[in-house]
Amino acid sequence: MTRPAPRPGNASDSILYLDGVTVSFDGFRALNALSLLIAPGELRAIIGPNGAGKTTMMDVITGKTKPDTGEIFFEGAIDLKAHDEAAIAQLGIGRKFQKPTVFENHTVRDNLELALAGKRGPFATLFHRLSAEDADRIDQLLGIIGLAKSAESPAGGLSHGQKQWLEIGMLLAQEPKLLLVDEPAAGMTDAETAATSELLKAIARDHSVVVVEHDMAFVRDLDCRVTVLHEGSVLAEGTLDQVSAEPRVVEVYLGR
Repeated sequence: MTRPAPRPGNASDSILYLDGVTVSFDGFRALNALSLLIAPGELRAIIGPNGAGKTTMMDVITGKTKPDTGEIFFEGAIDLKAHDEAAIAQLGIGRKFQKPTVFENHTVRDNLELALAGKRGPFATLFHRLSAEDADRIDQLLGIIGLAKSAESPAGGLSHGQKQWLEIGMLLAQEPKLLLVDEPAAGMTDAETAATSELLKAIARDHSVVVVEHDMAFVRDLDCRVTVLHEGSVLAEGTLDQVSAEPRVVEVYLGR
C-alpha cells in the first residue's frame, strides 16, 4: 500500500515550498492539499497521469492561478501568493512551456540578446546597446545550449529540439533561480532527448530545476528525485525505481 507523502520540511530550507495548496475550478479540485519542497540546487522530475494537477501546480507557482488555500513560499520567506506573474518572474522563477516560443525571423543570437534586454524593461530595451559583458554572456549561453554554430542562423530554421534549447537559453538569460520546464522531451528525436537531459543536468548545477515529463526513459536519464502527482496531491516520492515499485503508482499511471 502506498504511504502518503510526508508534509514538507521547513520552508527556510527550500527554494520552493508548497504546503496544503488547494485549487478548485467549478467544484473540481485540480490541486488537493498539495505539499511539496524543492531544495536549493535540486533537479526534480514531476510525473503523473493527465489531470493529476501538474499544469495547475506550475500555474500556482508562477502566479497565473491563485490558490484557494495553502502556503507557497520562494527562497524560504517570499510569499508568492502576494505577487502577480510579472513580479514572480522578476523574483527569479522562469517557466518554459511545452511548445517553444522563439522569434523565428531573428537569429539565434538575436533571440538571446532580446532575452537579456528584456531584463531592463521596454523603455530601456529600446535604447539599449549590447555591452561587452552582455556579448560574452550570449556566447556563454550559446555554448551551454549547444547552438554556437547556429548563432547567426534564423531561429525558424532550427529543429524542434533546437528551438527548445534556444528557449531554455532565453530563460537562462533572465538569470532565474528556479526553472519550471514543461515536457521538454516531447516531439524530440532520441539524440535530442539525450542531449536535453544532459543540458538540464548541467543547468541544475547552478539552478534549481523542476521538470514535468511523461517520457519515463527521459526521467530515468535525469537521475533525480521523482514526485508522482495524482488527483491534485503527492502520491509518492523517491527515485524512479522506488516510485515505480509502488503498486498505487503502477495502478493509476505506469500500468496504463
